[in-house]
Amino acid sequence: QVQLVESGGGLVQAGGSLRLSCAASGRTFGNYAMGWFRQAPGKEREFVSGISRSGDTTSYAESVKGRFTISGDSAKNTVYLQMNSLKPEDTAVYYCAAEAGEFLGSSRFRVDYWGKGTLVTVSS
Repeated sequence: QVQLVESGGGLVQAGGSLRLSCAASGRTFGNYAMGWFRQAPGKEREFVSGISRSGDTTSYAESVKGRFTISGDSAKNTVYLQMNSLKPEDTAVYYCAAEAGEFLGSSRFRVDYWGKGTLVTVSS
């Protein structure tokens, strides 16, 4: 079992920044790639960003490239998502995700574990 706990969401004005954190625990955590998905009201959950199990490779959705940065701290078992230049369309519940293997794919159906989510609201 892997447990994921997100934090760092909140209300921010357009153009502002937030940093999300995902603290992971569990005996087999080291076998999982990590990342973030988000779900806006009335929409499907979508991939945002992922970091490989080794931490060497990152990936981003086109909509957030150049604005969001994912990073990890293996000593703390924590993954971060730095979000800059936020837009109202970034408003969503952001979910931390863990997928067995080296890479986190963009399909929500392959995710093995989810956090409970943290709400990000960007006002215009």
